[in-house]
Parts: sequence; structure tokens; C-alpha cells
Amino acid sequence: MEKILFVNACVREKSRTLELAKCVLEKLKGEICEVDLSREDIKPLNNKMLSLREEYISENDFSDSMFRYAKEFAAADTIVIAAPYWDLAFPAILKTYLEQTAVCGITFRYKGGVPQGLCCAKRLIYVTTAGGMIYDNLGFEYVKALAQKLFGIDNVLFFKAENLDINGCDVAEILDLVKQEISEQI
Repeated sequence: MEKILFVNACVREKSRTLELAKCVLEKLKGEICEVDLSREDIKPLNNKMLSLREEYISENDFSDSMFRYAKEFAAADTIVIAAPYWDLAFPAILKTYLEQTAVCGITFRYKGGVPQGLCCAKRLIYVTTAGGMIYDNLGFEYVKALAQKLFGIDNVLFFKAENLDINGCDVAEILDLVKQEISEQI
């Protein structure tokens, strides 16, 4: 059975991004493991944590719980990330989570100084919504670069709904169009 990792960076209760992500998840077949970032106690790496992490990595010891997110990420067959478009990117908690997943020896390795992905995932699906226009989506571009250049996940799909808070826009129609796009591509 396909292992689907759902990384939920939606912090609002009635998140439109989450609504679209649920549409994606309904199209997928497999066992879904959700990481709800609003409920996780994820901390950015500081000097002490980074030193300890580097020590474990140098000993090839990944038994500590600090490697949980990286192990889940590496083992997933499909990864779905739902993150609202905030400040040209995404909520900071997603960056912190991705920092925890990028572990040499679990999600990637270096060979001749070049990163090689170790993730099982054949695709990563990124879903976002915005109240206005999405100009530069630095968040998606960052996730896409990590997926393709570090984790070895070449197939990266992107679904977005924008202008949801513009006066006169039909929110339901915009969301329905994206749901149709999801249905056609997944």
C-alpha cells in the first residue's frame, strides 16, 4: 500500500488551502500519515541541537527522536504539502519542519560533493492559496528545489488558488476550478 505523507502547515481552522489539500488526498490511494505542524513541537535548530545532530550523523546513529521527521519523509511514497501563501512564501513552521527533514544519511547523501536523494517518494504535491495574486512564490520554489536537487524527488506538482479575498471574486468558483485541475492531474 502506498505511504502518503501529508504535511499540513495550515494554521487556520477554516483553511482554504486545507480544503484543496483534502481534495488532493481524496484522489490518492494509500495510507495517509498526517504531520499537523500547528500541533507539533518543532524547534529551529540552534547550536546545541545542531552539534548533537552532527555528532549522531557522524556516528551513523539515527535512533534519536530528532530524526523522526526525516525518517517519515524519506519513507513516504507520495508527499503532499499544504501551506498558505504568506509573505511570498509559507508559514515559518514549514521551514523549521523542512530543516528537520534535510538530514544527510536519511533524506540525502553526498557523493563526490554532489547531493543524491535518498527519498522513496516518486512525487511531491504542493498546495497553496492566497487572498491576492501570487507573484513570486518563493516558498514553492524552495520546496521544489529541495525536492529535486536534494531529496531526489523529480515529479513536483503545484496547485494554487489565488485572489480569494479580492472584492467581486467568486471564491467557490476559483476553488472549484482548482479542484477540477487536481482531478485532471492526479
